[in-house]
Amino acid sequence: MGKTDRRCISVVVPTYNEEQNVRALCKALVGQFEKDLPQYDYEILFIDNCSTDGTRTKLRALCAENGRVKAILNARNFGQFSSPYYGLCQVAGDCAVLMCADFQDPVELLPALVKKWEEGHAVVCAVKTQSEENALLRLLRSFYYKLIRKASSVEHIEHFTGFGLYDRRFLDVLRTLDDPTPFLRGVVAELGFARCEVPYTQRKRRAGRTSNNYKTLYDAAMASFTTYTATPIRAMMAVGLLCCLAAVFGGTWCAFSHFRGHGTGLLPLCSLLLALFGVQSIFLSVLGEYLLTLRSKTLRRPLVIEEERINFEER
Repeated sequence: MGKTDRRCISVVVPTYNEEQNVRALCKALVGQFEKDLPQYDYEILFIDNCSTDGTRTKLRALCAENGRVKAILNARNFGQFSSPYYGLCQVAGDCAVLMCADFQDPVELLPALVKKWEEGHAVVCAVKTQSEENALLRLLRSFYYKLIRKASSVEHIEHFTGFGLYDRRFLDVLRTLDDPTPFLRGVVAELGFARCEVPYTQRKRRAGRTSNNYKTLYDAAMASFTTYTATPIRAMMAVGLLCCLAAVFGGTWCAFSHFRGHGTGLLPLCSLLLALFGVQSIFLSVLGEYLLTLRSKTLRRPLVIEEERINFEER
């Protein structure tokens, strides 16, 4: 892409096994720029998390057909958080739009995001007001967002998945953060840049199977909790103290009843101890999540190891 006085918009698209979507998405994005945003230059960066289908073959073909299409091919799957974050740090545009490859994030929203950026907002968050996803998943997400907003010292954005526009000023700060396990949604709320929200309806996948499941939802929830709130640890302390008191009183009551000949036996005491063991196991699991997050941050591993990059100028 040659030098120009026109401002450039970068679009970052993380991919994993999206061979049925990448060509259609690329065509839709180019069409949006040519029709609704002709005053801007653009680049489209696909960052692939070691797909096992034909995604990489299609990305190489798209890059060969259009010099404004770029690709970074990761050496392995580095997870749902590190890869998009790394992609945002590699763009050359005056702003970057992060969106998924499966058309759940509507391409038609791009002009609305750019308009808000032109009005002076450094971050434009696309927020799901409605969704065509599974009703149970929607319910779980809503519960999670309400919980994390109450527990966290940072104001989290409800139903914000990362889809949105980020100004160059924000991207420059991202590059300076020394965090090997970044959680972009939390970083957006934490840094305090002027932001606004644009509502949209999340669609169903256009094609293919999603790699998101209850495990990935759990990973996202734990990443947010262990990074931005100490509430679970403090709740564990409070409940632990209550359980200790309950165990003391329960044991005393069982012993007293036994000595008075009421014949209560050890069943109530055993039930109480079993319940305490269950509570202890849950609390140790939560504590383990915090330790895992701490371990990831202290290992200082790189966000991504590149296997190949295509259509990037020599640096």
